[in-house]
Amino acid sequence: METDKKTFDFAQFRLIRERSVGRLFWRLKRFTGGYIEPRLHALGFTDFKMSYLMFLSNIEENGITNNELAKRACVTKQMMSKIVGLLEDEGYIYTQKNPADSRSSIIFLNERGKALFVALENCMNEARAKFDAIVGHERMEQVIDTMAELVTKLENEEQ
Repeated sequence: METDKKTFDFAQFRLIRERSVGRLFWRLKRFTGGYIEPRLHALGFTDFKMSYLMFLSNIEENGITNNELAKRACVTKQMMSKIVGLLEDEGYIYTQKNPADSRSSIIFLNERGKALFVALENCMNEARAKFDAIVGHERMEQVIDTMAELVTKLENEEQ
């Protein structure tokens, strides 16, 4: 069996790498975390990690069950239970027994968790101002609109 013996071309590889969607998303996420996390630490949230956001940002005003939060955060129920314990120990959330099902609890943001989101909004606004200064407000709006549309449609396909 004969295979195509194409030689590896570093110049071509660099061109592809610089426009790789996954790599660009990863680099932007890394920049955003590196920009925001130290600012939150300076505001007193010294134990906060950006990875907590995928959990905390899914907690609703009337609370959420561990199972629903695990589903939204795309982690196992066991992992979610571990994270809930950590976030509760660090004072971002609290739990109450579920009145509809005594085998489960409802997870809520506590005052520190709410204060985190107020501080986070200010930090995100600073990051957004930096992005706007680089590419302009309208282009940044287009980027956000495009990403929101992609996420919405791709998530709907999964269901």
